[in-house]
Amino acid sequence: MFTGIIKGIGRVIQIKQHDESAHLTVEAPLFTEIQPQLGDSIAFNGICLTATSVTGSQIGVDVMPETSRRTALQGLRVNDRLNLEPALPATARLDGHFVLGHVDTTAKLIRQVQDQDSRTLTFEIDPEYDDYIVEKGSVAIDGVSLTVTQKGAQQFSVSLIPYTLAETTLGDRQIGDLVNIETDVIGKYIVAMQRKEAVQ
Repeated sequence: MFTGIIKGIGRVIQIKQHDESAHLTVEAPLFTEIQPQLGDSIAFNGICLTATSVTGSQIGVDVMPETSRRTALQGLRVNDRLNLEPALPATARLDGHFVLGHVDTTAKLIRQVQDQDSRTLTFEIDPEYDDYIVEKGSVAIDGVSLTVTQKGAQQFSVSLIPYTLAETTLGDRQIGDLVNIETDVIGKYIVAMQRKEAVQ
């Protein structure tokens, strides 16, 4: 499990594509600091992946077809930057919200507005996932735990403070970019129960 509090930034140094599967090698100073082991779970842009090779500051991970289809990884290029978060120890403090690293879908950045020292980003999301996004609720965008500040039909906005802009890759995003979206796990179960009751 994760919290959506990014601990470091990694850089893609190699991509080996095999149809819809891929093997990524990512380099980051964080890996030297935390010294991950084979089999450890790490969130890359909000996607929980397993370390299949570890060499100093580099980690290799395998991406299966389901992950490629559901996330923005298909647009990844060498030298792209990634948000990183190691799995949460059971004794650690929970600062963000419960993030599983199971990306639901992608959303497209359609607007950026500077609001004094913060920046508001507005995304367009597939209507299938519209019910899972609620104003003042939590959402993980490329692995970053954020609060929904506004909600419209198939659109939602979040506001980023200067720290988040500087310490994550969200400050790099341009209009038209796709980001990974994980909706709040509690909200998923509530919506599923409501839909089940509606058809009974």
